[in-house]
Amino acid sequence: MRTLPLFLLCGFLALFAGPAQGSPSVTYKVVVHPSNPVTEVSRSRLSQLFFKKSTQWDSGTTAMPVDLNDSSPVRAAFCDEVLKRSLPAVRAFWQQRIFSGRDVPPPELPSETEVLAFVRANPGAVGYVAVGTPTPGLKVVAILD
Repeated sequence: MRTLPLFLLCGFLALFAGPAQGSPSVTYKVVVHPSNPVTEVSRSRLSQLFFKKSTQWDSGTTAMPVDLNDSSPVRAAFCDEVLKRSLPAVRAFWQQRIFSGRDVPPPELPSETEVLAFVRANPGAVGYVAVGTPTPGLKVVAILD
């Protein structure tokens, strides 16, 4: 009789605990324009760029982050793992910034093809796509913890 409440508690905790360590997630890669000298970037630096807390690369080039749209599982993974916030929390952050007149979010593009085209066309651009997506003409940078 005592095992039933324990079983229910464990099930409840499993529902709200989030993914287990080592569980598979959508993987992504970060791409920059080929003229960008960066070959690796830390997660914290990427977060600064995508939240526009930093607006330039070390070379002095204006950083131009670009996001996938809200329905992309790749974007959700990027938000969770790099920005350290859920996608709804990122949206709330930008709504507050817009409302206060302080800033606007990076452009959201509807497809990986459009993200890649944006990065190819802008020397300071940085974007992300699914790890299996071909990225000809772009530089894939290593992500450091």
